Amino acid sequence: MRYLPLTDTDRTAMLEAVGAPSIDALFADVPSDLYLNGPVEGLPLHATEMAVEKHMRRLSKKNLAAADAPFFIGAGAYRHHVPASVDHLIQRGEFLTAYTPYQPEIAQGTLQMLFEFQSQVARLYGCAVANASMYDGSTACWEAVAMASRVTRKKRVVLSGALHPHYAEVVRTMAKFTEDEIAGSAPSLTALPDDDGLITRIDDNTASVVVQYPDILGRIPDLQKIADAAHAKGAKLIVVNTEPVALGALEAPGNLGADIVVGEGQALGVGLQFGGPYLGLFAITDPKLVRQMPGRLCGETVDADGKRGFVLTLSTREQHIRREKATSNICTNSGLCALAFSIHMTLLGAKGITGLAAENHRLACIAADRLAKVPGVTVLNENFFNEFTLMLDVDARQIVRDLADKGVLGGVGLGKLFPDIDGLKGGLLVTVTETASLEDIETLATTLEEVLP
Repeated sequence: MRYLPLTDTDRTAMLEAVGAPSIDALFADVPSDLYLNGPVEGLPLHATEMAVEKHMRRLSKKNLAAADAPFFIGAGAYRHHVPASVDHLIQRGEFLTAYTPYQPEIAQGTLQMLFEFQSQVARLYGCAVANASMYDGSTACWEAVAMASRVTRKKRVVLSGALHPHYAEVVRTMAKFTEDEIAGSAPSLTALPDDDGLITRIDDNTASVVVQYPDILGRIPDLQKIADAAHAKGAKLIVVNTEPVALGALEAPGNLGADIVVGEGQALGVGLQFGGPYLGLFAITDPKLVRQMPGRLCGETVDADGKRGFVLTLSTREQHIRREKATSNICTNSGLCALAFSIHMTLLGAKGITGLAAENHRLACIAADRLAKVPGVTVLNENFFNEFTLMLDVDARQIVRDLADKGVLGGVGLGKLFPDIDGLKGGLLVTVTETASLEDIETLATTLEEVLP
């Protein structure tokens, strides 16, 4: 029997209280074509448990898994080798059951882990303070925008055209509720980022400038130049990083003038996971602004006997304080994913992350040089880390499908990321990590030669 504690009278009273005529009205923002109006296609209405298992296995075999093919997909979700010890440790009972403690002072091990995680993120980002994580990179990006608007008391947000479009869309969606003015633009297909074009859009009313590093086309913007221009207008520079391994080779954003650094931590320890859960990272360079940070912050202290201990130092979210004083409505941190990130970072160490980054860049350079020899292919980038853009004379989305039909996961077509911009349809974003072998790179090149018209 289903547990349904609310009566029709209860529901009616609740709808009247919020001013909604029906339950369906609560979902008015969801497009009607996304509603599920019947049974899920391809699934039997009635079947035994064993029959359902067999059916689902047959369906799963239609997928081409990342580990079963040469894999060059990135665009914000990256395949790196995750040591087996990561999964072994995060599944220990003392971590698995206490990843988001509601009596935090009892879970000293979890608090210590989060404290170490914050220290790792702060060092990676070149920042003074990092929080205990957020949901994912895109929501962390919005939280940074909201924080900058609170601090500067301005409402205009300048988005780089080379910001991941999913991140930009989250910012636009949330800004509808805060009345922030979002000034976006289309990415320019140039060998180097259009830093000067971005700078010309910064004015005295600008609260924040949001730049991705490396950007969605794999290029590396001049953060110091952009930071100086933003600060001259009283704006905060928000730097978004979707590939944390890149910071093993590139200068940390906090050392280049960034005020807030956010990103996606999935690449370290978490894995692709069919799209989630992922891990949002958030850090600031000015510790004076710590009370404006969203989410949780763990700190180190001593107990009554003078022994080292850990506490939840700040929780500026609406679950802990009055809603009107909360800096965020995010109600937890991604604790288990943060643990996986922290374990992987610990296993790598400073030399390990640098070595991993060097190997990624080495393989990416080999791939770019090889693919540039394919007739009809031009490498756009003048600089990149492990991700670069190929320019084709045809729609890259069809080429991606043709490659997949031949057992190669060859990248992401820019037409998929920017479907409304015709000029980007010939762009193919290719990512090369340490999981790609030289044989995989050659397979991509030869197969690309086969499928290009």
